[in-house]
Amino acid sequence: MILRNLMIAASATALMAAGASAETLRWARAGDALTLDPHSQNEGPSHTIRHQMYEPLIIRDVTGAFEPALATEWGPKADDPNVWVFKLREGVKFHDGADFNAEDVVFSFERAKQPNSDMKELIGSITEVRAVDDYTVEIVTDGPNPILPSNLTNLFILDKGWAEANNTVNVQDFEGGEITYATTNANGTGPYVLQSREPDVKTVMVRNDNYWGIDQFPMEVTEIVYTPIQNAATRVAAMLSGEVNFLQDMPVQDIDRVNGADGLMVKQAPQNRVIFFGMNQGADDIEADNVDGKNPLSDVRVRQAMSMAINRDAIKQVVMRGQSQPAGMIAPPFVNGWTSDMDGESTTDLAKAKELMAEAGYADGFSLRLDCPNDRYINDEAICQAAVGMLGQIGVTVNLDAKPKAQHFPLITDGKTDFYMLGWGVPTYDSEYIFNFLVHGREDDIGTWNGTGYQDDALDAKIKSLASNTDLDARNADIADIWRVVQDNALYIPIHHQVLNWGMAEGVGIEVDAEDQPKVKYFTLN
Repeated sequence: MILRNLMIAASATALMAAGASAETLRWARAGDALTLDPHSQNEGPSHTIRHQMYEPLIIRDVTGAFEPALATEWGPKADDPNVWVFKLREGVKFHDGADFNAEDVVFSFERAKQPNSDMKELIGSITEVRAVDDYTVEIVTDGPNPILPSNLTNLFILDKGWAEANNTVNVQDFEGGEITYATTNANGTGPYVLQSREPDVKTVMVRNDNYWGIDQFPMEVTEIVYTPIQNAATRVAAMLSGEVNFLQDMPVQDIDRVNGADGLMVKQAPQNRVIFFGMNQGADDIEADNVDGKNPLSDVRVRQAMSMAINRDAIKQVVMRGQSQPAGMIAPPFVNGWTSDMDGESTTDLAKAKELMAEAGYADGFSLRLDCPNDRYINDEAICQAAVGMLGQIGVTVNLDAKPKAQHFPLITDGKTDFYMLGWGVPTYDSEYIFNFLVHGREDDIGTWNGTGYQDDALDAKIKSLASNTDLDARNADIADIWRVVQDNALYIPIHHQVLNWGMAEGVGIEVDAEDQPKVKYFTLN
């Protein structure tokens, strides 16, 4: 174990020395990765940092198209539609010099299915992963899965030997506060090697000159210095002073200021992410309100009224400075199953909202706590503050509790919040991903982010059937039916689709990725 870790450290040190006169990407955003454990948390910023050091079998490029990573070919087996065959890239080494092979793929998929893994919903249809030989893997699914590759773009491959040597065979218990070797150390096959890691302070990575793709990608960045800066004004000041040359979370109020500064620019694109509020409607009574003995959120009329009280256009203009697209469903426009008709269903109507509140028996309103992150989404706390005032107009008195995402997210996954903000990106570009995490009833391996308490056995069965339905027309009809249930029951209060703004020095060359997952191997530095 000591030898393997010394090899990684020595490799990183040598690369630092070699790249001392070369190009450094000084990268900042609002929050840090929650953990480096590749299978612990299915969360955007965590994936983004890990993508620099670890790799999946398949990735998406900046356009969203599939691109080979550790697999060079893939497809259903000719004589068995329940089996996908992946041909692995040969000659690849992990950062410590160990060879990559099929054994590591089998180990990583088995690890990602563990109870503590937040990736298990993505591979729930997989019943077996087997190594045919050193560079061929077969993935067996419970019935044909037509979109299996879409579920694998953030499923990172870990070195089995390294995990065993460092006692990280098991995924960390993130919600339980466990810290393991894999939470602050990394040994992947990716283009950058971890040099140092100070959670919530700074992470330094250096170019992997032994990377299999060293001649296939620009790889012009030789050092990455990643600094989370929660305060928006401080982030912008760091960019204006030259301390930072790539800013991922550009405050919308400062876009013009940065664009007008010499040597700086802001690039913009719609994001594959929607922001919304969730409500605990399944409990008979809830703790965060002032209503004794019952749960006002269990009444669909209350949920509809609360949605009608939200003025999404005002949030767009005042809070987001025009940098958002009001939403009527919790699917981004990129996703199969999204429709413009459903996305236009959220309207502001205070008179109707008050009427619904009275019909439900809450003409005098009630009070409720709103749990909100303050370092994850664009203007997240400010959006929550705006919603407090809007809901007050229909008698819902909201007490806002905003905290860092590391403390906020466990409230949802542990079922300890009754009213909360969440944002959801869809890396598979398919509604099944949303349903598995946010609509299906909460079980051991599915529905882990469904904090609503909603469960319908018939709907759950229909959601599960999507994984093996190869009749795409029938599958899309089922998706539309499921969305109709979600909409009619007002399971969530959609707010808006995010718009991405990346700030960068003029010498930094990269296009905005709709996934908000910059992969530094594509960057150019002039």
